[in-house]
Amino acid sequence: MWVLPGLIFYMLWRQASRSIQARMGSGGNFLSFGSSGAKIYADSDVKTTFADVAGQDEAKEALTEIVDFLHSPSKYAEIGASLPKGALLVGPPGTGKTLIARAVAGEAKVPFFAMSGSEFVQMFVGMGAAKVRDLFKQAGEKAPCIIFIDEIDAIGKRRDTAIGGNDEREQTLNQLLTEMDGFDGRKGVVILAATNRPESLDKALLRPGRFDRRIQMELPDLEGRKAILKVHLARVKHESVDLSIVAQATAGSSGAELANIVNEAALRAVRQGRRKVTTADLEESVETVMAGAQKKNKVLSGEEKRIVAYHEIGHALVAAMQTASAPVHKITIIPRTSGALGYTMQVDEGEQVLLSRENLFNRIATLTGGRSAEELVFGSITTGASNDIEQATKLARAMVTRFGMSEKYDMMGLETVNNAYLGGDNALTCSSETAAEIDNEVLRIVREAHEKARGILSAHRALLDEAAAFLLERETITGEEFMRILRKCESVG
Repeated sequence: MWVLPGLIFYMLWRQASRSIQARMGSGGNFLSFGSSGAKIYADSDVKTTFADVAGQDEAKEALTEIVDFLHSPSKYAEIGASLPKGALLVGPPGTGKTLIARAVAGEAKVPFFAMSGSEFVQMFVGMGAAKVRDLFKQAGEKAPCIIFIDEIDAIGKRRDTAIGGNDEREQTLNQLLTEMDGFDGRKGVVILAATNRPESLDKALLRPGRFDRRIQMELPDLEGRKAILKVHLARVKHESVDLSIVAQATAGSSGAELANIVNEAALRAVRQGRRKVTTADLEESVETVMAGAQKKNKVLSGEEKRIVAYHEIGHALVAAMQTASAPVHKITIIPRTSGALGYTMQVDEGEQVLLSRENLFNRIATLTGGRSAEELVFGSITTGASNDIEQATKLARAMVTRFGMSEKYDMMGLETVNNAYLGGDNALTCSSETAAEIDNEVLRIVREAHEKARGILSAHRALLDEAAAFLLERETITGEEFMRILRKCESVG
């Protein structure tokens, strides 16, 4: 009984020894599990250029100097200038941080090392640091070249002061800091990194001499969205597309979302048996991305459909009767897969950067217009205003806590926003007593807006009834059709 276990362990040990000797004898590296695994793209593999990146003119301008240095380093060396060691790309998801990093390599025609920050995080302590050493060793051999680390916050988070932190992640970060200090910038090794959470990065990583430049990749403005749509439309067959309408309807969309909208439009054209994308396809794809696809099998009762029609016309009428309010573009009572039974789309004629207190208050009044119409016409309320209530409360709270638009608190900041590029986490910076008073102030703003909306609808009841009847008949009407009804009623009145 004691001989058999000993014999088994002996055989296992002998087999393991043979495999190790065979591997080392064949020239294999027994410590190959510490290699970086970075993908190296040859000059011909990186086809992306700055022409493929639209809507980020400032970022391209900041990176053009790096490309020029990699092309002709002698003119910089002559004056004694050295290449910035690193550039940090910061911005919301989908703004093209990875795309522009590949474009830099494509323009400079140099090797491109691409890794994600999570690839450095290993189970065993020291493995991440080994990957960093191996990556920089390969980069030094291939110089000039570009190293791109996506989601660098996975390894570059601020180090904990308390004992018992993540030793593996901190060792990896320390090794990265050491390697960035150790290589010569004149060799042409550039480190590009991307993150959505710059506030969480370690201060040592952001100091000059490591990441010398911080390049903002913000959501594109109106002209930027037009340029992005033009780039993606060049890849699909299209005819008579009005980019202005689509760009205005997609305010706040990222480059990735705009690419998805163009692709959805192409799919819609194929489904309908056409060979080219039109403006109507793009407009419908905007609605599909924002509100979901149409639910053709969703059947509402006659009374429910009537309530939805009055609800949506209530939004549109309050918006139309206010100054400093975006024009109505479309009204529909066709249910969508997102859960919306209908919606009213407003599209600003231009790009709005600054919003006044009047703008925000009118938006809240427009949001309360649907519920106000239900109260006025049916004498009861439904659950259809749940999303309106959420948005109106959020806007009113921001006016009080962040924008200084409350007479009671003047310009006092009562709230901070963390992770601004990932939706934002709001945290109050005040006492519990002040928090209760903030609730009262928010209630006052929402109530005043609600009363304003009720007053507008009561004063234009005939217009409300006629527009709701027209919407019930057509199910979807444009902003122009709605405004024709409005002008007609005003001329009769």
